[in-house]
Amino acid sequence: MSKHLIIGIAGGSGSGKTTLAKRLAEHFGSRLSLLRHDDYYKAQSNLSLAERATLNFDHPDAFDTALLIHQLDELRQGRDVSCPIYNYALHDRSTETRHVHAAEVIVLEGILIFESKELRDRLDIKIFVDTDADVRIIRRIKRDVSERGRDLDSIISQYFATVKPMHEAFVEPSKRYADIIVPEGGMNPVALEMITQRIVSHLKEKGTDTTYV
Repeated sequence: MSKHLIIGIAGGSGSGKTTLAKRLAEHFGSRLSLLRHDDYYKAQSNLSLAERATLNFDHPDAFDTALLIHQLDELRQGRDVSCPIYNYALHDRSTETRHVHAAEVIVLEGILIFESKELRDRLDIKIFVDTDADVRIIRRIKRDVSERGRDLDSIISQYFATVKPMHEAFVEPSKRYADIIVPEGGMNPVALEMITQRIVSHLKEKGTDTTYV
């Protein structure tokens, strides 16, 4: 077994996958590094803001998955990477990057990380967060209004134009590749405990001190 454990957390927008990933990151601290597929949206600086706002961000082609795969390989080899950062307000990649440490545990979260076989094959554990559609859309509205400065009409329009059809075409079918299906994501304490214990077991196998985990 590799020194580095790579865990993928997929699920629809608003499913709770980000909450689950953040809770794991908070629990394990520097032993765990977090990657978000959203940060690997392709740069679109050649388009105007109005044009970028109309793009389909829920299709696999919207992502620079090749870069993500390359950086995952670097992390597994013990080399730190400079991860891109996505600016939701500008619908474009930021000029800044984020340093990601080659920790013993790497968690990758995103709606479409199981869609690509090449990416899927690099994940040691695949978790799909399964949450009802009505709960997901309510969470998405609250998040996009409070955190991303979006207005309600644009959120609903995007949901019916791309989010819902792309979920049905790509996200939901990818659930069959999951090793574990978790209802309600980070709000599921039993699942969180099980995943935490699996990570602790990995750290112990690699001889890492888990006294404070």
